[in-house]
Amino acid sequence: MYRYLRRSVFLAGLLLLCFTLLIWSMPAQANTNINQAGNSINSQLEAEVLQIIRNHPEVIREALQAEQQQQQQQQQQAKQYIKQLLQENPSSVIGESPVTGATEKKIVLIEFSDFQCPYCAKAHKTLKQFIAKHKNEVTLVYKHYPLNSIHPEAIAAAKAAWAAQAQGKFWPYQDALFSKQDQLGETLYIALSKKLKLDLEQFNQQRNSEEVNTAIEKDKELAEKLGIRGTPFFFINGETLSGAVPLSKLESVLAHALSEQA
Repeated sequence: MYRYLRRSVFLAGLLLLCFTLLIWSMPAQANTNINQAGNSINSQLEAEVLQIIRNHPEVIREALQAEQQQQQQQQQQAKQYIKQLLQENPSSVIGESPVTGATEKKIVLIEFSDFQCPYCAKAHKTLKQFIAKHKNEVTLVYKHYPLNSIHPEAIAAAKAAWAAQAQGKFWPYQDALFSKQDQLGETLYIALSKKLKLDLEQFNQQRNSEEVNTAIEKDKELAEKLGIRGTPFFFINGETLSGAVPLSKLESVLAHALSEQA
């Protein structure tokens, strides 16, 4: 039954599309002559499609559920692929991203974050405790995922942090951005660069370069491939966590990851 209804909706929609394209492709005079008839048929087809949808809303729900399941399957496959890469060749995933903690990269914690996200600032405090305790076991990787649609300073802050990274000062710059989140803006970016004794000319050149746009876009593409829709988001040896997770949760995930390697 569902298959028949889906086919009916599809065929009606396809017929409507074909008829519209036919009208557009005709000469102006012919177009004028059939305009009234075309409008009538268009209205009739639209009414039929809408009536089918009204009578059988389950068809739409089923289609949406199928699409959602397909997306979840693709995201799960992407996560498994990233997990395998982290095990076999972690550098291929880490790339040029900032890294701190263990050098062996046996347990890799990838953080996707936004400098203007309040939950990211909260998670940052927890991560500092976690890495300080497990700096010989866990490798922390920072990936930029600025949600500029809701955080207008997110991209500018990410670019400033990237420029600080180019001079070896990403982590102190990142820490300062989160601790002064309510002051994000040009004045803060310059003040921090001076406080950390960065080369100001180089800093300004790099945060306005094409390289910084490419780097941030690459991080965003990875986030979207993994199905990430918000921040903060964490990927640790195949496990995913979202939001300002408590320290106890990170400890639990780490214990599980270590047990798998034992």
